[in-house]
Amino acid sequence: MTDFILDLSTLRPSLNRVEVEAPARMLGLPEAEWPGAVSARLRVERSGPRVSVRGTVSSSAHLECVRCLREFDLGVTADLTVFAEQSGRSNRAEQDELERDDYMLFHDGRKLDLRESVREALLLELPISPRCREGCAGLCPKCGADRNDGPCGCPT
Repeated sequence: MTDFILDLSTLRPSLNRVEVEAPARMLGLPEAEWPGAVSARLRVERSGPRVSVRGTVSSSAHLECVRCLREFDLGVTADLTVFAEQSGRSNRAEQDELERDDYMLFHDGRKLDLRESVREALLLELPISPRCREGCAGLCPKCGADRNDGPCGCPT
């Protein structure tokens, strides 16, 4: 199993514990913002043509603070839940409708591609307004000095 593409032929038809790690770029995440690897600890349950995947994925994102504009790294951990069924078991319209569901994927019987699901899970965990720390003082609106380094001398 490489790059979050599970080889179903290597999995037992029961509960499997799988650990996967791949560079963030293999998931379509930009290297400048995701400099490290993405790792996952998964429980994969295979029952005939059906596969369920549950676990956590983690990585580190390189972000810019919205208050002081300093760059910082933030550890990101996301839960992952995916259900998959072998394609061809239902009609195409039904498959299209199920694929729009957040958790449903289809596989070819040999491999299950989790890359897009992992990518989405990590991106959804990013804060809307990232801050380098909870008490970040930000920049002075008058002179632009970083208030985290101390007072700037502007009248309040």
